Amino acid sequence: MANEPKVNLEKLFELDPYLKSHEQEIRRRNTEFRGWIKRLNDLEGGLTEFTQGYKYFGLHIAQDNSVVAREWAPGAKEVYLTGDFNNWQWLATPYEKLAFGKWELKIPPNPDGSCAIKHLSEIKVIIRKQDGALVDRLSPWAKYVVPPPKELGVNFQQRVWHPPAHEKYMFRHRKPSRPRALRIYECHVGIATEEYGVGTYRNFADNIIPRIAKLGYNTIQLMAIMEHAYYASFGYQVTSFFAASSRYGTPDELKYMVDKAHEHDIFVLLDVVHSHASKNTQDGLNQFDGTNACYFHDGSRGEHPTWGSRLFNYSEYEVLRFLLSNLRWWHDEYNFDGYRFDGVTSMLYHSRGGEGFSGDYNEYFGLNVDTEALIYLAIANYFLHEMDPKVITIAEDVSGMPTLCRPTEEGGIGFDYRLAMAIPDKWIQLLKTKSDEEWNIGNIVHTLTNRRWKESTVAYAESHDQALVGDKTIAFWLMDKEMYTHMSVVSDPSLIIDRGIALHKMIRLITHSLGGEAYLNFIGNEFGHPEWLDFPRVGNNDSYHYARRQWHLVDDQLLKYRFLNEFDRAMQHAEEKYHWLDCLPAYVSWKHEDDKVIAFERNNLLFLFNFHSTKSFTDYRIGVELAGKYRVVLSSDDAEFGGFNRIDKNVEHHTFPEGWAGRRNHILLYLPCRTACILAPQ
Repeated sequence: MANEPKVNLEKLFELDPYLKSHEQEIRRRNTEFRGWIKRLNDLEGGLTEFTQGYKYFGLHIAQDNSVVAREWAPGAKEVYLTGDFNNWQWLATPYEKLAFGKWELKIPPNPDGSCAIKHLSEIKVIIRKQDGALVDRLSPWAKYVVPPPKELGVNFQQRVWHPPAHEKYMFRHRKPSRPRALRIYECHVGIATEEYGVGTYRNFADNIIPRIAKLGYNTIQLMAIMEHAYYASFGYQVTSFFAASSRYGTPDELKYMVDKAHEHDIFVLLDVVHSHASKNTQDGLNQFDGTNACYFHDGSRGEHPTWGSRLFNYSEYEVLRFLLSNLRWWHDEYNFDGYRFDGVTSMLYHSRGGEGFSGDYNEYFGLNVDTEALIYLAIANYFLHEMDPKVITIAEDVSGMPTLCRPTEEGGIGFDYRLAMAIPDKWIQLLKTKSDEEWNIGNIVHTLTNRRWKESTVAYAESHDQALVGDKTIAFWLMDKEMYTHMSVVSDPSLIIDRGIALHKMIRLITHSLGGEAYLNFIGNEFGHPEWLDFPRVGNNDSYHYARRQWHLVDDQLLKYRFLNEFDRAMQHAEEKYHWLDCLPAYVSWKHEDDKVIAFERNNLLFLFNFHSTKSFTDYRIGVELAGKYRVVLSSDDAEFGGFNRIDKNVEHHTFPEGWAGRRNHILLYLPCRTACILAPQ
């Protein structure tokens, strides 16, 4: 990987001529990006070498059972290794100082040829600060850290992970090919159990992955895998970047889980947090070498005021090695297929994205942009796609930064997708503040279609953000306490439940089909999982009651949750059959405020939505481009989805040659209230 990146910025300006006025800044960023690649080619032999820092740093046991350990601790006066191997003598095993702030330690095998440090031995790095004080730390490159027994306090323990060769997990299944269109199931291993406790990699592999595959999702996005000492941080306060969280099981059990996903032809994305790191000094990176800098900026630039965390110094050579090697580690060691980058907005701006963005291009090319972080993201995307062309990267960005999802050779940042973060906000705002009659149809369509041309977007009605305590899921906004009393098929009919089930399906289908080039759902929301998500913490008496998924609700044939689940499954399978995601955005031909009707075409399919609470329409005229016969292939009103069977899927609908609503033909249809359907040409 020592090639010079290609450059073709003219393609970017062809796609968006308005960017031409910011050409100088775009070229400057691209020159900076290519300068880093050239530097790494010249000094490191290319990105292939540079991104394998995990093979050099940390602790390694050689074939002859000797040990070599290395750290980057530029601010340290002395460095030592301690552990059960030397009876916890802090100063008995010193590192030797190398150039550029690096330290190295070599331990020969025992006289009998065995290794001085055994598999699962506990170790710690001891740093002598410049003032002479000694502090104990976990290695930033630790591959396995575990919570301590209760009697030993709260500080995590680093354990050497070096199982005998015959015990190591060997992958059995090939990685799947890159999906044509992403249908993502966002999930969290720990909450994927019905039990009052933390779910395991094994439980997820054996019980949850088959569910996901049956629903028709082709991608899972795994949260909270990188080790985090505080469970309630949802994995967003990372303490050990190279360690798979031990609360769900061992590294080999994570490999088993990824392998099981691949067996079901499911692509696996890791939720990666390179936007910030936990402030925790005992368990994390903070002040590793005894100074406030090291991996982070010193002073206020190194502190995230809202998140109470530390911010990386992306211009520091060894920080770049650490982060890029981290991405490579998860790909090489655990067979992850791609990454969802958390907190990209915070990275891109010195203001950390705390302000609103109007869409004025000057906001994206001015002094508020943190160019060092932007260049890091471009290098990461370039490297990942060069290393493995099948890799997929997704950016969590709310700002709308132009070029984010264009290739680096065009002067872009190189992501494959960005999250459509305005869409869930719009649904929650409507459900929270507007009656059904007040829904602005034009505004809904605008929110769902307002995305950058040729920059792919992941649409979603709700993610983990909306499920957290303090907010409500869409199902809960729609049905609230009625879910506790009227979700049985034998209970009294409830207008609230009928409305909730109808709108839940419609919101999902219009988001899926109109909102982007990929779709995402958060674990359990496909069947309207009741209640919020709340991790055990002091405020709830360390309860797991809300930190789990109640699968029995959807498995119980007497409960209406299965209707939502079945519709979600039908929706995913319909996309697999008719391919509406990986094509051009939809053409919206109709949005009628009084009728509350939306109609659009995408990939020759006709999508119809009647959001009206009471009005059904007969012979409703809809414009359609393609002449011929159409048939309903998905209806939200089917009885198996909790509907009222008002749409006959056996009827053939013929077009008329008179044009309507800017289309060459038209079709007359029955549109019952609060229903959605898809028609396909026959």
